[in-house]
Amino acid sequence: MTILTDEKSRTDLLNRLKRAEGQLRGIQRMIEEGQPCLDIAGQMAAVRKALDATYVRMTVCFMEQELSARLGEGSSGPLNAVLDDVQALLGKVR
Repeated sequence: MTILTDEKSRTDLLNRLKRAEGQLRGIQRMIEEGQPCLDIAGQMAAVRKALDATYVRMTVCFMEQELSARLGEGSSGPLNAVLDDVQALLGKVR
């Protein structure tokens, strides 16, 4: 099983998750305070989008790490360009 080793990517993913965690706590507060369902639904949609974007980013980080290890360090330029495209394509799926 692959473990994410790039510290910058790990920090980015953790920051994204912490942001989503804060949004979830805000939603809980909205429910406790009796806020309108449409407002709550909007916030839930925002959290889902944030988690989806985090998942896409994690997937691309995994692909980058695995492909670099298997193809060697000399392929990082073209590989990064392809992975940027993959991330953009996956981002449009949600």
